[in-house]
Amino acid sequence: MRSDYIIAVLLFIPLAIVQLTLVPWLSYNQIAPDLILILLVIYTLRMGQLSGTLLGFVFGLLFDLFSGGIIGSAMFTKTLSGFLTGYFYNENKTEQNLHSGSLIFIIIVIGTADSIIYSLFGNSVANTNSLLTLIFMQGLLPGIYSSVLSLLMVVFYTRKLFT
Repeated sequence: MRSDYIIAVLLFIPLAIVQLTLVPWLSYNQIAPDLILILLVIYTLRMGQLSGTLLGFVFGLLFDLFSGGIIGSAMFTKTLSGFLTGYFYNENKTEQNLHSGSLIFIIIVIGTADSIIYSLFGNSVANTNSLLTLIFMQGLLPGIYSSVLSLLMVVFYTRKLFT
């Protein structure tokens, strides 16, 4: 079990570097995928709610330290995301949740919640005209963008099963 945490943190480091350096080039109107959230959701669906909450805390703290942002904003949202993802955890359906359309749905839901709460901590709330704009532009679109990237994992995994 401890090796799972170590592997998760070791996977986090290159993802954080990619998230901070390359992902801004993939963004459109500040709508960008969240690679760290995808990793967090995958590990939470594999290990459970308590492990996901703990990993969310660690991922958020490390991301806050790496990015130079407000200490605690990513830490809070990733902890909450790990906790909320834990409600989708089922020990008997781990493989089904990770390698089907369920993963895409879960990432849309959790990514939307994560993006909305994270935007409440930043100055992007002052730039929005309405609550609908905040929910759609700052929440739903980044969640969908992240789920599109997770779709690649589902496609490549199923292709690996059938070859």
